[in-house]
Amino acid sequence: MDWLQILSNSASSIISPATLGYALAALGLAVHFGYTGLINMGIAGFMAIGAYGYAISVLTFGLEWWLAAILGLVASAIFAVILGIPTLRLRGDYLAIVTIAAAEVVRLLFLTTAFDEFTGSADGLSGYHSSFRAANPIPTGTYGFGPWTYNETQWWVRIMGIVTLAIAALVVWMLMRSPWGRVLKGVREDEDAVRSLGKNVYAYKMQSLVLGGVLAAAGGIVYALPSAVSPGVYVTSLTFFVWTALLLGGAATVFGPILGSLIFWVLQTFLSNVLPALVQAGVLPFMSQIQAGTLRFILVGVALMLLVIFMPQGILGNKKELTFVK
Repeated sequence: MDWLQILSNSASSIISPATLGYALAALGLAVHFGYTGLINMGIAGFMAIGAYGYAISVLTFGLEWWLAAILGLVASAIFAVILGIPTLRLRGDYLAIVTIAAAEVVRLLFLTTAFDEFTGSADGLSGYHSSFRAANPIPTGTYGFGPWTYNETQWWVRIMGIVTLAIAALVVWMLMRSPWGRVLKGVREDEDAVRSLGKNVYAYKMQSLVLGGVLAAAGGIVYALPSAVSPGVYVTSLTFFVWTALLLGGAATVFGPILGSLIFWVLQTFLSNVLPALVQAGVLPFMSQIQAGTLRFILVGVALMLLVIFMPQGILGNKKELTFVK
């Protein structure tokens, strides 16, 4: 087993586009669940709309990458409003069922052949990178050290992802310390009490859903920047993985989702490298390399259950901030 290569691959995932995309999506989910108490199980749908909105705007309408990204975020905000109008009066598991169904409807719409001209159906979309890469100010070459050595295009994707995540974290941090954020926390704890004070709880929930959806869409865009957009990515398991990252770091925090996403993807990369290597070395002779690769998803599911049972507040969370989980 080449432990040096395994550890190098794991370390490189710290600033991978997948990690940054998950961090943005988990931050949006923190706004929904951690601060407002909305159990949104359709975060993959928001990520898909952001990614497809970006790719379609470039490929179909020939827009510049930055304008395409804005349209992807706007499309996600519109989807949040459409989804929120009939569902935000629901509570708890009813809202979870509706949102997970809505995300699946979105995925099937992108998958259907009826819109193949725009969405690529099962093949997805690719080849939308030219304007984004043309805006890259980094000279051609390879930069970095150790596992963090990338060419100019790879660094450009990561820099934009890091900047986007930093701005998003700052915005959420400021909002949650404002009077608006304090109302959201009140809605999370007891929306009837907040309503009795004359606040429009429905409007605050809608604003939270839109803000979190836009952040998740930004995560979908960052996730899709280096490669392609495929409907097979935005499945229900993606939502569960984002939830795992959120609960691992801390739901009612700003930096918890970022830390949770980082730990999640480092562990995912480590397991995807070490488990097949253990099979090849004869340590796990009872399974194939494909089965060993699948085992990591089982371990993630077990970890999620243990998190919910024994540490629902997460690494950075405060137990007092998550009394509504009990």
